[in-house]
This record gives sequence, C-alpha cells and structure tokens, in this order.
Amino acid sequence: MSVFQLLSVSAFPQTQTIQPRNLLRIRIAFVIITVTVAATIVISDLRRRAAARRLREAILAELQPVALKNCTLKRFGSANDGGYLMCENLIEPIDAAYSYGVGSNDDWGCEVSRRYHVPVHEYDCFDPARPLCSGGTLVFHNECVGDRTGSRASRFFDTLENQIRKNGETAQRVIIKMDIEGAEWDALLATPDELLASIPQISMEMHGYDDPKIVEVLRKLRRNFYLVNLHFNNWSCTTKAAPLPAWAYQTHWVNKRIGVLDPTVPVPAPMSPLNAPDSPTWPDCQLGR
Repeated sequence: MSVFQLLSVSAFPQTQTIQPRNLLRIRIAFVIITVTVAATIVISDLRRRAAARRLREAILAELQPVALKNCTLKRFGSANDGGYLMCENLIEPIDAAYSYGVGSNDDWGCEVSRRYHVPVHEYDCFDPARPLCSGGTLVFHNECVGDRTGSRASRFFDTLENQIRKNGETAQRVIIKMDIEGAEWDALLATPDELLASIPQISMEMHGYDDPKIVEVLRKLRRNFYLVNLHFNNWSCTTKAAPLPAWAYQTHWVNKRIGVLDPTVPVPAPMSPLNAPDSPTWPDCQLGR
C-alpha cells in the first residue's frame, strides 16, 4: 500500500454500517412514536366530539316547551318563513312592538301594528330596505341591536336597553320579535334581567349549536319566561346538530308574570299545528320525526 493510500484511509475513515439489529430497533421506535402520536390525535378528537355532543344535549335540555293554561296561540306574519306564534290573548294591553332583523318586508310587524294600532320599531343595519305597511305604523331605525354601543364596519349598534329607553318606552308594555342571525346571544347577555322581566312576550329565531353562551342565554331567559313554542327552521336541517334536528329554531317566550303553567301537559309539550315549514318545498325536520 502506498503512502498516499495510507494517508487517505487514516484521514477519511469509511462510514460504519448500521447493524441489522440496530436498524430494527430504530424502526420499532419510529412505529411506537407514530402510533402514540396518532392515538393522541384520535383521543383528542374523540374528547372534542364528546364535549360538542354534550353541549348540544345541554341546549336541547333547555329547549323544552311547556303548555300554559291561559295561552291561545295565533300565528302572526307570513304563512311560512317570517311567521311567528304568539299568545294572542296575552298581547293586550300593548304600547309598542320591536322587530329586530327586518329585510325587505316585515309581515309580523305590519300585522301587529295594524291589529293593535301601535308603532312597531324596526331595527336593521344590514338591509337598507324600508318595508311598507298599509294601515300600519312602522318606524325604521338604521341600526342593529348588540351587546354595546358603537359602530362596527360603518354600521351602528346599540343595546336593547338603550334602544327602548331612547324611544321613551322603558315603562311601557312592549313585545319583541327578533331574528338577527346569531347576534341574539351577545345582545341578550348584555340585557339586564330587570328589563327582560318587564317584557310580556318575545318571539325569536335562534341560531347555532356550538357556543357555550347559548346555554347561558337560554337559562337566563328561563328565569323570567316560559318557553311555549319550539319550531325548527327546515332551511337549516343538518345531522351535524344532532340531537337537534337543525341549527336554527323559532322560539316563543311568555313572561312568567302573565303565563299560567299547565302541569297536566307533559314536557315537552306537543308542537302546535299552527307551525309551518319555513320552506314549503324543502323536507321538514322536527323533533320526534
């Protein structure tokens, strides 16, 4: 061997070959790590799904309508989407009504205004359309209801308490209809219990099934109100909301000061036949169907 060859071997030793036994150990360790990570991900996902399911079950547990001895339900507004059930015999005396989330028409507000000869304050900062109502008095406010006063993206928001106060109707008897695409949770959380306790009836479409504040708001409402009607919007039917059949649901709340509970009717009370699908052409989805 030449001197050059000796220098090359000593300066640049050959890379040692990994023994088969060591290679097997490396592979086993890699498999163990991979399986552990995968199992952690699966367990985490199962826990998340279980927690989400428990939340939806808790929401459904709060949405248990009852029957009242002194409530005669009547549908106000549209025959389908835009119609709401209220206790007709418990509306009067009435000084004003509030319609939140209006769009291009407000059949509910128009019918209430014409029938009871009261102004209906409409609030909508997303749709600038001014609904018409022959024979009724609609007072449009280009603002929305929220959890605080202020502008967001060039739209003005104010609280329910402030809006009723600015209209000078804090001490008057008002009823409310609300359909504001999920903003109801924050708006109601910001509303004092004292104000809610003064409102005889609230008709409201509620939205969502994956936010813990939903349960908080439902419990807050139930402190002062009976839930006397529950109807799911068939535009929003989805198995993702199970055990709820849909992610949007119309509710009607009657103040406990005026409602008389009928303990002979089982809970949940049967759904009124006055309810109608929001879409007459889409399949319906209600509890028990």
